[in-house]
Amino acid sequence: MSDAATYPGQNRTPRPPARPPADGRRDAFFDNAKYLAIVLVAMGHSWEPLKGGSRFLEAAYCVVYAFHMPAFIVVSGYFSRTFDMRPDRLRRLVTGVVVPYVLFETAYSLFQRFVVGSPGQDISLLDPWYLTWFLCALFVWRLTTPLWKAIRRPLPVAFGIAMLASVSPSIGDDLDLQRVLQFLPYFVLGLCLRPEHFRLVRRWPVRIAAVPVFALALVFAWWSVPRMNTAWFYHRDSAQELGAPWWCGPVMVLAMFGCSTVLTAGFFSWVPGRRTWFTALGAGTLYGYLLHGFVVKYGVHEGWFDPAWLHGPLGEILVTALAGACVTLLCTRPVRRVFRFAMEPGMEWAFRRDAAELARERSPRSGESRENLSTARA
Repeated sequence: MSDAATYPGQNRTPRPPARPPADGRRDAFFDNAKYLAIVLVAMGHSWEPLKGGSRFLEAAYCVVYAFHMPAFIVVSGYFSRTFDMRPDRLRRLVTGVVVPYVLFETAYSLFQRFVVGSPGQDISLLDPWYLTWFLCALFVWRLTTPLWKAIRRPLPVAFGIAMLASVSPSIGDDLDLQRVLQFLPYFVLGLCLRPEHFRLVRRWPVRIAAVPVFALALVFAWWSVPRMNTAWFYHRDSAQELGAPWWCGPVMVLAMFGCSTVLTAGFFSWVPGRRTWFTALGAGTLYGYLLHGFVVKYGVHEGWFDPAWLHGPLGEILVTALAGACVTLLCTRPVRRVFRFAMEPGMEWAFRRDAAELARERSPRSGESRENLSTARA
């Protein structure tokens, strides 16, 4: 851009950049958002065995699936803005993402074989199962962050990649690359956001407008349930694999992104910015995310969702409440202490320490804390 070019407002005094809290505390807004999003994830998974007999529940399922993972991914991208190839950050990427992926992918495979009873379930680190796809995707997205920060128009490029993936059935299931690539624009959007963007969507006019937006989304979802393949919300298949013409892939990528972004903004507008009783649980959302999968799969295997009375309105409300309570329990500090060895292993023995890193740790303004890593991961 030429220095001689002038634009309206160019000579205005720029606003000072947003700064983190002076006392180093976590931002309550993001912890609240992560907790509420993981509760919606657990509720959505609990609805899967029930939604076949209820059109309203299927509509609610579609609305939730349209924005709960995009919201998580946007926040993950936002907290990845400072990632570079510095050794200490690469180490945290390995201990905070790669190690939990390996351990939980192995644990889920063993769980399927010996508890659920799927003798053909093999351990494969190249084929993420159930919930572990997010860790695999986060590793790829985080590793490519320096590239997205270097190019001039990262979001259009991410859209192009996602649209090409949606028409490429040959990608296959390795590393769940369809999801990695089709969800990529949400991560890149998070990289492009600034604190003022989150303040913008939390204004009262946006909060009020979000009410009819969600109501309209629910009505549209109720209408579309018998007419639309809900697999589009999962972003794990190409258009051809879903039985649609190839050109539907790029169209649906754009349409789903528009819908998800509007609903995600509405969701963020309702998230409280102050500290609440569940704010502290936001630091443990990755625990709740990975652990609740065992509960859901075991419940399906044991027939917990089979009683006919659970498929009525009162039963669906009860299951929803229990799912929220379960994932809340799994985010608490005692559970985190038990499973920290798998989620946040130290592994100092596996890495070399250089002089620059030691100097940063001795500095009172040293880089990211361990808790900030949890915020970025989940």
